Amino acid sequence: MTADALVIADFGPRGPQGPRRPGGRRDRRGPRTPGPYRRLLATPGARAFTIGNLLARLPMGMFSVSAVVMIAGTRGSYALAGAVTATGLGATAVVAPWIARLVDRYGQAKIAVPATLLAALGSLALLLCVRLGAPAWTLFVSYAATATTPNLGGMSRARWAYLLDGDEKALHVANSFEQAADEACFMLGPVLAAFLCGTFFPEAGTLAGVTLLVTGALLFAAQRSTEPPVWAPAPAPLHSTEGERPFRRRVTEPAQGRGAVSICGSAARARPAPEPARTRSRPASPRTPLQTPALRPLLTICLAMGAVFGSMEVVTIGFADGQGHRSAAGIVLGLQAAGSCAAGLVYGAVHRDGSVEDRYVWCIAAMTALLTLPLLAAALTGSLLVLACALLVAGMATAPTMVTGMTLVQRHTPPGRLNEGMTLAVTGLLGGIACGSAAGGWTVEHVSPVAGYGVPVTAAAAALMIALVTHRPAESSNRFT
Repeated sequence: MTADALVIADFGPRGPQGPRRPGGRRDRRGPRTPGPYRRLLATPGARAFTIGNLLARLPMGMFSVSAVVMIAGTRGSYALAGAVTATGLGATAVVAPWIARLVDRYGQAKIAVPATLLAALGSLALLLCVRLGAPAWTLFVSYAATATTPNLGGMSRARWAYLLDGDEKALHVANSFEQAADEACFMLGPVLAAFLCGTFFPEAGTLAGVTLLVTGALLFAAQRSTEPPVWAPAPAPLHSTEGERPFRRRVTEPAQGRGAVSICGSAARARPAPEPARTRSRPASPRTPLQTPALRPLLTICLAMGAVFGSMEVVTIGFADGQGHRSAAGIVLGLQAAGSCAAGLVYGAVHRDGSVEDRYVWCIAAMTALLTLPLLAAALTGSLLVLACALLVAGMATAPTMVTGMTLVQRHTPPGRLNEGMTLAVTGLLGGIACGSAAGGWTVEHVSPVAGYGVPVTAAAAALMIALVTHRPAESSNRFT
């Protein structure tokens, strides 16, 4: 190079260089912004616990169908099969909150693994009792033991609440993702169970469900870095000092890498307050979620929602049977779940305005309105195909309603009781499903399948009335009141 050469170099930042277009020019558009669900699953440790949790939740939609097929196929009695599964449902409603309370008190891994193994033994005992022709009472006892299955969906939501603490938008996406996963599991689980039991042998569905449940639960519990910490009760203050608050001890597992103990409060840093602590400190939170006034209406609404789901399933089966297409009832109900799953994913990705309380009322109102579509389709056309389309549209209000409801349950549950609070919501749903199934079945048998579609509409209207009566436009400063 000579002195006459002039070299100009640009060391400034360059824009993103995309791939070359066919004409030779580069596409200067930057990389696409990842969507909300990709960003959610990019959270450290999220993919690992999600995979295990989904594996363990898929059998939730398999066990009841597998038990009915297995018992009815060998004992020749659908009444016995229904009674056994109803017993398991009742036992779950009693035991599940107790298991959730232990999870909150001692940690997910310490409780979920033995509880899952005990439930798996119950399923295997049921299989052996059916296979060996044991007395009928052994079937009830065996299936009741499966009630110790932990609320894996609630534990997954608790992990998201812990990882995304303070990020309301990301938590909304996480709740939408979890609700869509619930719908997918309850849509695919019965189909997989029916396929396994029909293709191989009656016990195949139960065996596959036990394998998936245990494998998924072990994988989920092994992810200790994302496990929420255990909250120990706050000790009473040893003396009364003006301007100081009793400290709260937060206990975590050493394997989590977040420290064994972190202390929050005046024990770590004492500073005078402008007024006495007795007027500024937050009132002590209730001992249990049931003692939280704001949570009780939500649990009542969950009971009414469960009646919607239970009655819709029984009535749809009765309507399809009356049309001579009983085997198509599963596909029709699957379309309702598919509509809910799709709507849940969309609901989690869109921008939301207004308070969660206001959205909840609007979601229930939309659900009540859309549930009139199956009633109108059955009454005006009597066509199973038209009914399937109506259920597809009606299901689109389910996931947004459940997502918003679970968000409120999380918000109003006292600290350290999140698993118990969400399990109580699920228990309310199960109780409503049992009541709705009974009411829907009675209406189909004594009135007509078309009239049966009035039961879910009535239950949704009851939920709407409860939401309107208990609606609080402005959120209270204390969410546990």
